Amino acid sequence: MKVSTDQTLIHQKIYAKELRSLIPPEAFIPDPSKLVILFINLTILILGWMIAARLDCWSPSLLWLYLPLSIIMGNSVVALLFSTHDLMHGSVIKNARLIYIISFLGLTMLWMPPTLWKAVHNRVHHNHTNDLGDPDRNYLYEQSSTWGKWIQDLFVPSSEVNPIWFTVGLTSAWGVHTFRNLTSVLFFNRESVDYVPAAFTVSAKDRRAIAGELLMMIIIHLSILAYLGFEPLKLILGYFLPIGIGYGGIIFYIYTNHLLCRMTSVNDPLINSMSLRVYKIFDLLHLNFSHHTEHHIFPGMNSDYYFIVRDLLETHYSEQFNLLDAGEAWNLLLQTPRHYKDENTLTDWSGKKSVPCSTSDNSKS
Repeated sequence: MKVSTDQTLIHQKIYAKELRSLIPPEAFIPDPSKLVILFINLTILILGWMIAARLDCWSPSLLWLYLPLSIIMGNSVVALLFSTHDLMHGSVIKNARLIYIISFLGLTMLWMPPTLWKAVHNRVHHNHTNDLGDPDRNYLYEQSSTWGKWIQDLFVPSSEVNPIWFTVGLTSAWGVHTFRNLTSVLFFNRESVDYVPAAFTVSAKDRRAIAGELLMMIIIHLSILAYLGFEPLKLILGYFLPIGIGYGGIIFYIYTNHLLCRMTSVNDPLINSMSLRVYKIFDLLHLNFSHHTEHHIFPGMNSDYYFIVRDLLETHYSEQFNLLDAGEAWNLLLQTPRHYKDENTLTDWSGKKSVPCSTSDNSKS
């Protein structure tokens, strides 16, 4: 499938140039205080594991009291990804060595080597947002029916998804996404790999770094399991449940970022990305990650200032700006199929359906 050139699309750099002068200069100054958020959430996880290690001393009737801590730990997994995401975009500190070390700590619970994240997210996704080269997009209907495409069809919210598999997918889709990209790069490192939506390559140096980082993450995870004594109750409450909750929270945002949007030949964030309205408590906990279009226009901006960008977009680009309540976005995901038939049309596995992308109305064509 070829994505046609649409002369009405506006490149991300144009938006950034037009809006930059309307935003306070301090919005683009690194904010090291964000490291506090990252380390607080690391500390929460460590304390949670320390408490879980002593669950065998608890009365069985009191074990349910650990569940709120599992939820808090799950939120910390979410916050670690989003705070590390900002860190690696340069909006927190500028010291490359420190960024690398801290991002490794922040991404370990996500099984995401920082060198891979820098490649797949910063380099590829941000420069090829929702085009044919984006690893984060929907699969094309015409792409091969590989195991990667089959699992995504099974897990991702759509009008065809089975509720049971959808629930399983909430806790494991992030792992599938990471596994696909990891194996594609480590085992093949070719753009012809067909089980990912869009394959990419890395240098030999980065490939070695990714392998080394992954090995260290495996050792850290095994150490956590060993600390919990490999005991099922401790592992379920203190390890698997928080990770499952965290992955579910992460994928809640990620599913809505682009999967409802058109594919574009020009990197136009107002057309190929979507922002959400969520309760303020979630923006506080998750560093305004709901402001996703705003982030794609200014990737290196302090996320505290995204609300200014949102106001500007609603004022100057209200017709193009994809902004929905979180519940509305989820309902749309569950009412539409999840493969691209063409750049403006979604279809199902069989290719029999033709549903316009939910953001493809007359004002955005």
